[in-house]
Amino acid sequence: MESMGPETRRRGLCRRGGDGGRRHGGAGSFSAEVQAQQAACGGARAATSGGLMKFQRMAVWLLLAAALSAQQPEQNPLLDLRVPLPFDRLRVEHIAPAVQALIEEGRKRHESYAAGTGRLTFENTILAYDEITDRLDRAAGIVSHLDGVRSTPEWRAAIAQALPKITAFRNSVTLDPRVWAKIKKYAASEEARSLTGNRKRLLELTLKRFRRAGADLDEAARSRMREINIELANLSKKFNDNALESTGAFELLIADEAKLAGLTEMARAAARQAAVEKGLEGWRFTLQTPSVMAALTYLDDAALREKIYRASITVASDGRWDNRPLVRRILELRQESARLLGYRDWADYQTENRMAGSGAKVREFLARLESQTRPAQDREHQELVAFRRKLEGPNAPPPAPWETQYYTRKLRQERYDLDPDALRPYFPFEGVMQGLFEIAGRLFGVKFAKMSGVPVWDPTVEYWEVRDASGELLGYFYSDFFARSNKRSGAWCGSLLSRRPDRPQVGVIVGNLTPPAGGKPALLTHNEVNTIFHEFGHLMAQLLNRVPEPGLRGYVWDFVELPSQIMENFTWNRECLDLFARHYQTGEKIPAGLYRRMIAARNFNAAHAQMNQLGLATMDLDLHTVYNPAKDPDPQAYSRDIMQRFVKHTLPKEYSQVTRFLHLFGGNYSAGYYSYKWAEVLEADAFTRFEKE
Repeated sequence: MESMGPETRRRGLCRRGGDGGRRHGGAGSFSAEVQAQQAACGGARAATSGGLMKFQRMAVWLLLAAALSAQQPEQNPLLDLRVPLPFDRLRVEHIAPAVQALIEEGRKRHESYAAGTGRLTFENTILAYDEITDRLDRAAGIVSHLDGVRSTPEWRAAIAQALPKITAFRNSVTLDPRVWAKIKKYAASEEARSLTGNRKRLLELTLKRFRRAGADLDEAARSRMREINIELANLSKKFNDNALESTGAFELLIADEAKLAGLTEMARAAARQAAVEKGLEGWRFTLQTPSVMAALTYLDDAALREKIYRASITVASDGRWDNRPLVRRILELRQESARLLGYRDWADYQTENRMAGSGAKVREFLARLESQTRPAQDREHQELVAFRRKLEGPNAPPPAPWETQYYTRKLRQERYDLDPDALRPYFPFEGVMQGLFEIAGRLFGVKFAKMSGVPVWDPTVEYWEVRDASGELLGYFYSDFFARSNKRSGAWCGSLLSRRPDRPQVGVIVGNLTPPAGGKPALLTHNEVNTIFHEFGHLMAQLLNRVPEPGLRGYVWDFVELPSQIMENFTWNRECLDLFARHYQTGEKIPAGLYRRMIAARNFNAAHAQMNQLGLATMDLDLHTVYNPAKDPDPQAYSRDIMQRFVKHTLPKEYSQVTRFLHLFGGNYSAGYYSYKWAEVLEADAFTRFEKE
């Protein structure tokens, strides 16, 4: 969503409100107060000198101004979004009136656009179309962003009320035959045929987007598309809410410290702090990523590991937050939508404009990678089973799912003398960020400055200005990296405001990394450092994109992960690491021996990791091509059977990745999860140029 509602500006002591222009503070609203003030001062004026009279008149006007200010309604910040964004003033009660005002404003723009006459030009047809929903999109985007980083039941309920209205309005524009006729008429004009470069490309994309939205369907089919779009938007929102609430509902409190055997000092401090924050004694474990990973990797107590593992794989799979019916319905609607538009399935619809081109090509790509990776996964599994039996005897079973990470970490330790936590002291969060900025400055010629005194949604959030080498402003971004209970899981980069002539680009990077604990700064794992660099790659793609036409700033989806994955390479390069990897106490660089072991272990268990990603991508593809909601079983069981082909341990019956798979059902990766591996292939080639130069 972007910004909303009629502009409101302060003019002297009067502010024009959203009430059709009625002014406050004139001869109506505050006349009684003014008369009372004048009456109170009248006698005194008659009995005093001119100087006192002047003073009293000034006092009256000051009192009037104070009364006027106190009684004016507060400006709705969603109706006047400007940089820096007013996160300190945004409240849940602003959402409904702002959405209503911006939809009304959008309707006026829509009607004016559709009914307009005269010669059609690129500006008044293609560019003007993008402006119809711009302010609504801005505001909706901010509201949606806050739902991901400081979610509350009230906020989620307000969005649930607003979302159908927003979706319906957007559909009314996209599926308006008058709008489509106008764009087609312009496309057939002499001016349109003479377009070149960006403008030609944007016209081509606009025509494709309208057709893919259903503009060429008959009225009955368009009406059905409107219904499908509204229902899908609501289901996706509910899916996200269920996953968030189900994740937050779990906690495991340990009172006996002896049960924490094996857990690192930092993980203990974090668990202790998590308990203190809730006013509890002991050590508290949650389903936030740092907590789960520490428990599954280090806890010696297998029963505790199993309990946390089973909780993590059953998020939103039963009870009040059961996402299984939502998944089935979403898949059903996506298939119906694709077929209404003339596609065989949702995967063919999604991939039509991507490098892959079709669901069949994606399947071929994934199958090829699977066949090449499986032999290496078999070897890794045999090595892990043999390692456990060496430790515990020849009758020791293969590791169960909640044991895999535990024994894998021990095997890495034996083979490479490397524990993942051994690198933490060299990756203090602040140092990592400064090193990242130094590397980005050398690569892209950009400069970063932290801005203070800026409204944010959480005290840990930071705000940055970004300029190019010439000093020109590229934009701003917020960073929100540490895990919280009111934040959606995972890591992502988003756009809060898109660049226009009157405003800069504003982005955001969000993560769920290890927070400071035990009196120490946030000390990150190397994997968490990779996460920061990954999301920063997305941010650079956003801020460095200076294409003037907003409709051309997106990337082909198969390419989206290339800028992010290419940045991860720099976290392995010695020269780059020396810019930021310093011991938080001594300032020492990573010792040569530790660095050699780190590099030697870089591809340790890589086949297992790749097969897991291929399993998720295959699950995504099968759900959007093969799965039949009317005939096939519960999507949770269906998806579990797919994943079982890609992992070596036996998955529990209740394994339910699909009910917490935000990429597919709460985000934009449906029939597109393969893009991580697709872009990785491209990135491996692209990075060779960085290595050479």
